[in-house]
Amino acid sequence: MSVPISQKGQQDEFVETIEPEMSQAVPHDNSKGSQPKGDQALQLIEEAGHSNILTPENNAKVLRKIDLRLLPLLLGVYFLQQLDKSTISYASVFGIVEKAHLVGQEYSWLGGSIYLAQLVFQPLVAYLLVKVPIGKFLAVSCLLWGIALTCMTAATNFRQLLTCRIFLGVFEAGIAPAFIAVTQMWYRRREQPVRLSSWYAMNGVVNMFGSLIAFGLGHISSPIFAPYQIIFLFFGLVTVGFSAVILVFMPDSPVSAKFLKEEDKLLSIERQRMNQQGVESQEWKWDHAKEACLDPKSWFWFALMFSISVPSGGITTFGPLIIKSFGLSEYDTMLFNIPFGAVQLVATMTGAWLATVWKMKGPVLALLCLPPIAGCVMLLQIAHDDSHKGALLAGYYIISVYPAITPLIYSWSAGNTAGETKKKVTTSILYIGQCAGNVLGPNLYTTNEAPLYRRGLLSNLAMFCVLMGLTGTNMAYLYFLNKQHEKRRVALGKSAKIVDQSMQTVQAASDDAKEDVPQQAADDNAWKDLTDWQNEDFVYVF
Repeated sequence: MSVPISQKGQQDEFVETIEPEMSQAVPHDNSKGSQPKGDQALQLIEEAGHSNILTPENNAKVLRKIDLRLLPLLLGVYFLQQLDKSTISYASVFGIVEKAHLVGQEYSWLGGSIYLAQLVFQPLVAYLLVKVPIGKFLAVSCLLWGIALTCMTAATNFRQLLTCRIFLGVFEAGIAPAFIAVTQMWYRRREQPVRLSSWYAMNGVVNMFGSLIAFGLGHISSPIFAPYQIIFLFFGLVTVGFSAVILVFMPDSPVSAKFLKEEDKLLSIERQRMNQQGVESQEWKWDHAKEACLDPKSWFWFALMFSISVPSGGITTFGPLIIKSFGLSEYDTMLFNIPFGAVQLVATMTGAWLATVWKMKGPVLALLCLPPIAGCVMLLQIAHDDSHKGALLAGYYIISVYPAITPLIYSWSAGNTAGETKKKVTTSILYIGQCAGNVLGPNLYTTNEAPLYRRGLLSNLAMFCVLMGLTGTNMAYLYFLNKQHEKRRVALGKSAKIVDQSMQTVQAASDDAKEDVPQQAADDNAWKDLTDWQNEDFVYVF
């Protein structure tokens, strides 16, 4: 059913909280003549001359089409990325430390260097994600990192391995930020936690099936390649092949998606109106970038992501070696790493489900910190001997709940940021925190501290406690911002209390939602490429 571009009263359904001085610093005018350059979604709506009423039925139909096209591609790319990144830990079990003559912190740097490269390239990634079609960006990134991994087959010493790992990091630098952008572009805020967690849950699948594949590849006898070289070669070539799939099937945006009919495109855009975050604008705005850097929320996301990435980086790189320290053989080590992935998968999806049901991420984040804290204490306190293998494995598996935290931070940040450039810069800041934590994390563990790895586990325990404190502080700050926005809405003649429709289920449309079109579409703040500070119709979510 066709409807005008903006429904009566729709703007009153969304809100944001901005301090008065913020409001003065970033004014905007809702009049048609003075609006900033808008979103490409607005152009499509104006060309069509109408928007569509969103109903539970057509929303479910379009969402199903989007999921069937996007999720297999996102899951596949992220599975390969995490698998390729984890090859170094599989290689450690099959003797790369000895055969490449790695000493001291060299193995740790092979784990951390990939994140250091990603950290350095985040500003460029933020710019490219605004200017370059996202489907093409993902395809090229996938191709190049697959080539880098394949080249690791020929590396025989630390310098060569480090060079390949750095290039692997450079070409993988934009994957997670691009996925966050895709999720913001295609999904309502209520839907984002589950979708973000779905592709991030591939970490768990990698720990399950990656270990099995590596276990099988490690049994291949070759006069030319060592087992770890076979692992690099196999996964590198698979990634190169999958890049062609991404190039052919990954859409750039809802506006240009070829798998959607014209009416479905309008429905997909209407779904995003509720977010008040826009869909796509390939204009880089320096004022958005400046605002992202000045916004305290950006640095909360940075601190949260750094706090979870310190233990993540260490355990990802040293996890198989921690299991091996319990007195297991190299093949048993690979097999006993599988339950780690299963717990991770269940925890990630359960956390996303709770965040959707509760409509809050903060309390779920705090809850998910408790099992890893208990697991770290167990590994620190239980004696590492044959009689305690079961208890040690249990402690290690309890720690594996921690990966469920990262996608919730992604979705928390994604749901609280608007403006095309600001979204990309904020994600870049967040991901710099993730990279920095992943650089530091592996270096808090050293092979010389085996089998206890006491320094690494103590630092992980501290970071989980810090994460809980940061979560509570961030929630308090968002609450304060929403209270400030209530005052701003009253000053603008709007209702202080509103309902955030982006966090609600889609309701049946009323029959009287028809009126004239073009001017109201242009007046809808959802399509003006406004930041969350600039848009009084934006709501912060906890």
